[in-house]
Amino acid sequence: MSQQLGGQQIIILREGTTRNRGQEAQNNNIAAALAVAAAVRSTLGPKGMDKMLIDGMGEIVITNDGATILQQMDIEHPAAKMMVEIAKTQDKEVGDGTTSAVILAAELLKNAENLLEQHLHPTVIAEGYQQAAVKSLEILSGIAVTVKPGDHAMLRKVAETAISGKGAEAYKDLLCDMVVKAITKVTDSDGTVDIGHVNVQKKVGGAIEDTQLIDGMVIDKERAHPGMPKEVKNAKILLLNAALEYKKTEVSAKINISMPGQVQEFLDEDEQMIHAMADKVIKTGATVVFCQKGIDDIAQHYLAKAGILAARRLKKSDMENIARATGATIVSTIDAITAADLGSAGLVEEKKLSESDMIYVSKCKNPKAVSLIIRGGSEHIIEDLERAIHDALMVVSVVVQDKKIVPGGGAPEIEVSLQLHRYASTVGGRIQLAIEAFAKALEIIPRTLADNAGLDPIDMLVAIRAAHETGNRTFGLDVYKGKPIDMLKAGVVEPLKVKTQAISSATEAAVMILRIDDVIASARSAGPAGGMPPGGMGGMPPGMG
Repeated sequence: MSQQLGGQQIIILREGTTRNRGQEAQNNNIAAALAVAAAVRSTLGPKGMDKMLIDGMGEIVITNDGATILQQMDIEHPAAKMMVEIAKTQDKEVGDGTTSAVILAAELLKNAENLLEQHLHPTVIAEGYQQAAVKSLEILSGIAVTVKPGDHAMLRKVAETAISGKGAEAYKDLLCDMVVKAITKVTDSDGTVDIGHVNVQKKVGGAIEDTQLIDGMVIDKERAHPGMPKEVKNAKILLLNAALEYKKTEVSAKINISMPGQVQEFLDEDEQMIHAMADKVIKTGATVVFCQKGIDDIAQHYLAKAGILAARRLKKSDMENIARATGATIVSTIDAITAADLGSAGLVEEKKLSESDMIYVSKCKNPKAVSLIIRGGSEHIIEDLERAIHDALMVVSVVVQDKKIVPGGGAPEIEVSLQLHRYASTVGGRIQLAIEAFAKALEIIPRTLADNAGLDPIDMLVAIRAAHETGNRTFGLDVYKGKPIDMLKAGVVEPLKVKTQAISSATEAAVMILRIDDVIASARSAGPAGGMPPGGMGGMPPGMG
């Protein structure tokens, strides 16, 4: 980058810095975004395909979850990284619709590129897109259907739509039932849901149909002492966030022993202290003790003698979930324990599962935390199953809190697209072109669904559009029958938030990329790749600067 000043050339950028500006910078960024979308496009819909991803260590991931695919890919291009961020945000907020959000952002950029070639200014396109996004959210709210949190049949359909197209689809009846039951149980009285209260444990072995929901908690721990009972019925549970062991002094202390018997006295005193602590625990009437910190060998001995089942060094999240499941209070000091702090469970037992001992806290009366144990023949099957269950848990929790759903199968996109075209003509001016480009971009969702199902995308689009123009706003593409049908009747439904979040994040990313007209990349320090990756910033002549 240099400037002629009074006949002398002034260079202000370090040697090796590359610079792209104007149309070239925009084209490069758009091309990168389209490449990212192309990588996940074939995974969309019930007939979407899977991807196998192999990392540098040779670890394999098989999935069709958009966010997982993009996170596993080693993406270098800055504009492409922004597309990955959309998928991450979508996954974190609503758990589903990651692929839709990415391909929508790419289509918005592709349509913007045509407008840029017609010399429409990027800020005009950005303004039109933002206006169209606001209008889209308004239209979506108008076509949304309200669901009662107690409508389990509809919640199951929401879960089924999230799972369809994934490897777990063959077992969707079993899994969707479990997901809806789990979310219903952990929903708080004010209607909020935290899926962290559904404790998902993965164990290789058995078959997928061995996956089970436990009314309570399953902890990946074993009894602290082999002399403790393996099973406790009608358990009274104490949750302790204090160590059942002798506290060593924090500062370095020196103990002088002058008489031969003093060593024994000193050790006896230690034992007395631990015995006193164990006695306090035993006197509470607890039959099961879960400790977040350590339990000394001597304390284990006394607890085992009293017939108490104890486990130590539990995770904080497990302790909190056991408290929710059993109604116990986590106690931080042994002196303060009262009978009111104890929780209850119908059964606490240690069971072997795939060669590892686990403690089941089950048959809880009104558990506000539950466990899902996922089983499957291999690590890869279980990993993919966990992703499908996570998506289903997320979408059901979103509907329980938001209480709004929209039909799936591309129905809302076509409806919003048609209404935006009408709206664009009322706006007029150059912005009208941008709003129309946005409306056209929305058609990429039904088009991709048709493509992935081996159907003719143009025929399908025309058919769905015709259905919507005659007032059938809930009609979307049935990829199995290859024709538009009523998605609400067919039970293909999604949370409203999945659609609104996808449109918002796709628009934000597209606008941000469009507004960039200058890419200045500093020279890289010499690494294994040396300089820019091949085609990393695309089309830049070497040594430009």
